[in-house]
Amino acid sequence: MNDNDNRAHQMFIRSREFMAQSINDFTAGGAAHQYYTNLQDGITTFEQQAAAHGTGLSDARQGTQERSDTREELTRDLELIRSAARAMGVLDQFPRPPQNDDERLLQLTDVYVAQAAPLKTQLIAHELPSDFLEDLAADKSALQAAVAEQANSRGDHIAARAELDEARDSCLAAVRQLDGPVRIRYAGNPGKLAEWTAASHLERAPRRAKPEPPPATTPPPGP
Repeated sequence: MNDNDNRAHQMFIRSREFMAQSINDFTAGGAAHQYYTNLQDGITTFEQQAAAHGTGLSDARQGTQERSDTREELTRDLELIRSAARAMGVLDQFPRPPQNDDERLLQLTDVYVAQAAPLKTQLIAHELPSDFLEDLAADKSALQAAVAEQANSRGDHIAARAELDEARDSCLAAVRQLDGPVRIRYAGNPGKLAEWTAASHLERAPRRAKPEPPPATTPPPGP
């Protein structure tokens, strides 16, 4: 949850606690009881969605790291082949791997495989591992899997954010619905009204202070 979510959650809890202590003041089976139930159910859903959102965020970050790690490993494979190709005088057959462009990196891997296969014996003679093509294929598959997993994690995170927003809006609606019956019931009780007002108040995000303007400079005196 972000700071706005946390502030909203605190307000929901305060409102729920106020109603838990005051519910017997309201007509049994009346609107306030139903709105209070809606708020309780909404908080439960909100907290569940907050947990799912947190998990989705963690998964998305992990997916980003895994994608970076597998990209580095595949790039290292290609650079080793380039080193051997340079020593063999065939460097022009193995273009330099791109930076931070996984689609092009995967495409270039296929080029390396096609170019290296006929030269396998010579490349191994230049100290590449005997299974360097198999390693290359495995690291390519790992990057493809990491790209797909990151996309899935990002989609899950976006969906969880939308569901969390929906749950928050549901709780806000329940508090707004409670406001009418509460103010009617306690119209002659300023203490309870003040308590409810404080409980149901949603704090705003603090405003960022504007940067101070630079001090005016006095031009140096003329000659």
